[in-house]
Amino acid sequence: MTPPDGLERGVYANRTLNLRSVQAIGYDMDYTLIHYRTDAWERTAFEHATRVLAAGDYPVAGLAFEPDRYLQGLVIDLDLGNLVKATRFGYVIQAQHGTRQLSFDELRTTYNGVTVDLNNPRFRFMNTLFTISESALYAQFVDRLDDGTIPGPLGYDELYRIVSAALDESHTTGALKAEIVADPDRFCDVDPSTAQTLIDQRLAGKRLLLITNSDWSYTKAMMSYAFDRHVPSGSWRDLFDFVVVAAAKPRFFSEVEPVFRVVDAERGLLQPHWGPLKTGEVYHGGCARQVEQSLGLTGAEILYVGDHLFGDVHVTKSALRWRTALIMRELEAEIEAAQAFAADEASLRRLMAEKAVLEDRLAQARMALLRPGDPAATGPAGSGPSRGSREAVESLREALRALDERVAPLARAAAELGNPTWGPMMRAGNDKSLFARQVEKYADIYTSRVANLGQRTPFAFLRAARTSLPHDLMPREIAPE
Repeated sequence: MTPPDGLERGVYANRTLNLRSVQAIGYDMDYTLIHYRTDAWERTAFEHATRVLAAGDYPVAGLAFEPDRYLQGLVIDLDLGNLVKATRFGYVIQAQHGTRQLSFDELRTTYNGVTVDLNNPRFRFMNTLFTISESALYAQFVDRLDDGTIPGPLGYDELYRIVSAALDESHTTGALKAEIVADPDRFCDVDPSTAQTLIDQRLAGKRLLLITNSDWSYTKAMMSYAFDRHVPSGSWRDLFDFVVVAAAKPRFFSEVEPVFRVVDAERGLLQPHWGPLKTGEVYHGGCARQVEQSLGLTGAEILYVGDHLFGDVHVTKSALRWRTALIMRELEAEIEAAQAFAADEASLRRLMAEKAVLEDRLAQARMALLRPGDPAATGPAGSGPSRGSREAVESLREALRALDERVAPLARAAAELGNPTWGPMMRAGNDKSLFARQVEKYADIYTSRVANLGQRTPFAFLRAARTSLPHDLMPREIAPE
């Protein structure tokens, strides 16, 4: 069913999910309950990281943050200093070394016989919006290592660790988050209907949890800013049964850490806690297994909603078998771009169907030329070019060249949908992207924002779409003569 606000606000199911059977819903905070303006947040993170690098005597003058040049779902090749986009099978279809795009011949030579395996430490998956600043900084540092501005000897993998550590430090020292807390209007895009979605879920009997890696002081400030004005009681705390901060995901889901600590919500002090978690409390650290025990629930009775494909979705599904929902705000722009391109997409499909027919005719004509004594190769006397004559082969080749000229601009436009450099996040040419495959594998449902769940209500039955196979019967879009 198309949601009231259109396809871009839909909830999409990889596996059927009956929300009536879900007894508890856990939420991440950053980029999930609170959406940040990516340009503002990631630009500020980029700037803080450059200051950390400058303090370490790394050359940072002239570094520029250009977010449109990078995309969630790319992979960093730590052996070669490349950013790559791969299909669901791991085949690289696009790459850049530093900030320079590789040509088709370079791509073919570099990645002939190589597939991207996310279990291989050679590859680092950029699976959240927080990695946009990381990709931008690393690509430019690769350029500077190559031209000698950053002195070696230094490997591309070591260079990545330097960049990643600078960004981690900018996040943990508090200066970055203090800047956001001081001016949240600049960084946050608040959706008022998110609060009503959570209220409705509580009215429907769901137990709600906030589980975030952010510390208590930042969580308290940002949740108050985003939700207090939209909650009847005036306090965001009333939306949740309990809150877990400094959760250290993904370890929170994958390891058993028996000690939770209770946070004194006013003073921020910590005290050890044993036993079941209590309604209304704020906890620090701990592990998901104890959350299950406290709720008296396991597996499919709990839904976790987050934006981080690995830390929120992959590990939760793999380690606990919880139901999972991935939030991808950038999905809205991708769907809007696809809808705007729909007429051209239909034209492109018709042309490609016509091209397939011409290519098949050309293949048959070339084969006929090779068959000795085949009358089809010459045709009856005076009958003109037959299907296997040289004239027919050249005629078909010319028709294909003319058709390619019509296809090329449409194909280029399709390849740039959503991002002028890398194209759609969820597609890699005609195939699904590696990112889309991870979403498909680990996220039971995905959507662009938490508020979209409210449009479907807590009683919705979210059915997975029937997937297509290459041999499925499809309506003919063109029937050339």
